[in-house]
Amino acid sequence: MSPPNSTSTSTSTGAPGNGAFDPSVTAQAWAHGWAISRSTPAPVERSGYLQIHVGKPEQITRYVFPRFDPDVLRKLIATEAGPGIWLKICAPSQEVSPLLSSDWTVHEPEFLMRVMLAGSDGPVVAGYRVQTERTGALALTKVFAGSGELAASGQAAIDGAFATFDQIVTVEAHRRRGLGRLVMSAWSNAARDAGARHGVLVATEAGAALYQALGWALVSPVTAASCSGGAPAA
Repeated sequence: MSPPNSTSTSTSTGAPGNGAFDPSVTAQAWAHGWAISRSTPAPVERSGYLQIHVGKPEQITRYVFPRFDPDVLRKLIATEAGPGIWLKICAPSQEVSPLLSSDWTVHEPEFLMRVMLAGSDGPVVAGYRVQTERTGALALTKVFAGSGELAASGQAAIDGAFATFDQIVTVEAHRRRGLGRLVMSAWSNAARDAGARHGVLVATEAGAALYQALGWALVSPVTAASCSGGAPAA
């Protein structure tokens, strides 16, 4: 698959006056959905970014920048840098990396993506069955092989008009068989049934190429960075 165009900042929504796929709106929707999916407290809106208390040793706090503001980032890392601090910034790494010290690790490129959800019967993959169930705000999807083995899974966090697709995994032995398309179709139907109309996610480079083939649009490149040095995070 060819790598996605990381400079894309599409704001097309298919409906005049609808700002659902503005990069900032999309990023905020993703952050709220991610918090639901990962069972963390809801993001707290700060001046220029969102703060999510994850509360795990390897990731204590996550800061999401829907729009990149170098001055705001400088102020934040001057006071909040420390082990367990993570950043997700809607900007390419070449703009973000020069502002980060050697205490920070910049991870592989990621991409904020969106789609207008459309109901469909979905593809049929011989030898596999799909199981989708709702648990609160989550739509959980599992794909099983004929032997009963779990082949793929993921979940969608539904928050009003948005569904955030998260934790998408296909077991190595079952890849390249169309299971990704199967899972995404099941999610889309479940999310639409729950009232969502827009799908959002953050993908790796390989994942972004797959989702583009399924009709998803790139909204913004995303730089992820984690801090390993500085004062311990509170």
